[in-house]
Amino acid sequence: MANYYTDHPEIAFHLTHPEMKRVVDLREKDYADKDKYDYAPVDFEDAMENYRRVLEITGDVAANVIEPNSESVDLEGPHLENGRMIYASKTFENIEATRKAGLWGVSMPRRYGGLNLPNAVFSMLSELISAADAGFQNIWSLQSCIDTLYEFGSEEQRQEFIPRVCEGAMMSMDLTEPDAGSDLQRVMLKATRDEENNCWRLNGVKRFITNGDSDIHLVLARSEEGTTDGRGLSMFIYDKRDGGVDVRHIEHKLGIHGSPTCELTYKNARAQLCGNTRMGLIKYVMALMNGARLGIAAQSVGLSQEAYNEALSYARDRKQFGQAIIEFPAVYDMLSRMKAKLDAGRSLLYQTARYVDIYKCLEDIGRDRPLTPEERQEMKQYQRLADAFTPVAKGMNSEYANQNAYDAVSVHGGSGFIMEYKSQRLMRDARIFSIYEGTTQLQVVAAVRYITNGTYLGIIKEMLQREVSEELQPLRERVAAMVRLYEESIQKVKDAADQPTHDFLARRLYDMTAEIIMSLLLLDDATRAHELFVRSAHVYVAMAEENVVGKAAYIRAFSPEKLPAFRQA
Repeated sequence: MANYYTDHPEIAFHLTHPEMKRVVDLREKDYADKDKYDYAPVDFEDAMENYRRVLEITGDVAANVIEPNSESVDLEGPHLENGRMIYASKTFENIEATRKAGLWGVSMPRRYGGLNLPNAVFSMLSELISAADAGFQNIWSLQSCIDTLYEFGSEEQRQEFIPRVCEGAMMSMDLTEPDAGSDLQRVMLKATRDEENNCWRLNGVKRFITNGDSDIHLVLARSEEGTTDGRGLSMFIYDKRDGGVDVRHIEHKLGIHGSPTCELTYKNARAQLCGNTRMGLIKYVMALMNGARLGIAAQSVGLSQEAYNEALSYARDRKQFGQAIIEFPAVYDMLSRMKAKLDAGRSLLYQTARYVDIYKCLEDIGRDRPLTPEERQEMKQYQRLADAFTPVAKGMNSEYANQNAYDAVSVHGGSGFIMEYKSQRLMRDARIFSIYEGTTQLQVVAAVRYITNGTYLGIIKEMLQREVSEELQPLRERVAAMVRLYEESIQKVKDAADQPTHDFLARRLYDMTAEIIMSLLLLDDATRAHELFVRSAHVYVAMAEENVVGKAAYIRAFSPEKLPAFRQA
């Protein structure tokens, strides 16, 4: 029987990364729960075995329930009845299967009914479910909104809402409005204080809300009358059981059909303030979005894996001119690049997830006791790493998912254009990944300051000092040559001292940054697991070299005077 976890040893490899020991020890807070809960781990090895069991269960559900339902869900999709969203019939089966498997609220502490899983393991679960059906992954992974409520809500709110999510209650984050997409400072949904009933009332419209008819919503709304920017926005918790919100429309989308995208009308809806007023966008949404962006990176890796699987299987079976098409250089070149992008993107995803885990765990420990100076320094270090790596992980993996899905269709040839083949659905589903939760262009904006201030360059130079196997040393020398070109390119852009030039060339610097980091990550992986990653290391470094050299040449030849030629009237 298929299992999306055990069938892909690359995922288990990342579970055993050396940094996981620090992650787990922090997450388990010296394994204090072992005296309170019989299912809590007693030590690191026990925790790892728990993670493996959860991953195997998820891999089974993904392969044998969610994936077989995916075609039916894509064809049926959700529909609207009397102001309520109704899932596709097979989506209900997926929800029930994941509830029975105990896969809801998994990141939450055990005292609320959760499994206390670290972000790295949650990302693995997310990858597995996305490989089966990226649309359902949207519904399932939005449970991570509860992390924001846990972090910023009151203890009373935690007690009220977290156990419900652990039992399978759905969540959504209601941010976007018709006139406020990427520019969330323009959000105008109005929040007014109802002193008589000791609550807040929400009025207005939200658009493009994933899983918008969920049980529990986190809502960005304008609480400060007379304001027009982010300083007037606060975060609210809306409980569907209180009423006051209707689904006005369900979008008809290119892909991820199982994931309902709703337009909502708030009519005097009762809500609770989460945290403090005025901090909704400045602090809470930023935390929410960073979590969501890592979720999209995991979603992208899952779909990339499925696209590669489909392309590889078809290339082995399909015969032309008397031989399997996988024997043709044009095809095996395409497949090797797909696998290299998949392995590189996955390594970047889990490196980022571990950075997030370490700083978030220390932050959580700081709620129980004062951190030591060493712990505070470690938290700041890993927060900076997480903030730097998250936009790269989201942007590059979402782009790679699109490229791999496109190439899977190409490998299928004319059959890839036929609706009966899965590859066309993967391509349709992937297209949104580089758009929602911040387009790739916005990920570049988030990352570029870490390029110009030398953060990434410092990380890269540290990574270059790591030991690699003898076979891989020539590859490391090639990466070192790329780093020299990269450093020259950064300096050239900085010397321009021209903001339009900085903005215009930022994407090229971003791509160079990511490709060099992923090259180095793959060298680490191939050193630890030669049989799994050495081919991808060779392919990816060659591909990165091709791209970095070209981009460096472009930047070297560029001058601000050329900018007007690129502008369109």
